[in-house]
Amino acid sequence: MLSTEEYRAIISELMDELPEAFYRKLTGGVIMSEAVMIPDYARENDLYTLGQYQVCYGVRQIVMFKGSFDRLYPNASVSEARDILRGVLRHEFRHHIEFLGGIHNSSSLEAEDERRKQAYLARHEKQ
Repeated sequence: MLSTEEYRAIISELMDELPEAFYRKLTGGVIMSEAVMIPDYARENDLYTLGQYQVCYGVRQIVMFKGSFDRLYPNASVSEARDILRGVLRHEFRHHIEFLGGIHNSSSLEAEDERRKQAYLARHEKQ
């Protein structure tokens, strides 16, 4: 399992890969939480949130959930963790950029995430 320091270092490295423009209006920055985040719609605690873009009271931030990562990938090497977290971080930045651009159509990441949620729920209804 990655230490908190290793996890933070990876996130910091991944943030350095992104253009400065991505951080525009990300007033709360990118933060790490030790929490295990399970979506309220998850069945049997079988779904974890690795990252989340949040807008609350005008503060825009990305939260990366180390607890969820540890549950899903307890044996990940630093290299494997970097690859996984790169995808999560970029996913959350896409939410931020689409939010700033007012993109809320059927091709948005928000709509894609909702389709995945509905497919997940449909699979569980059949069981």
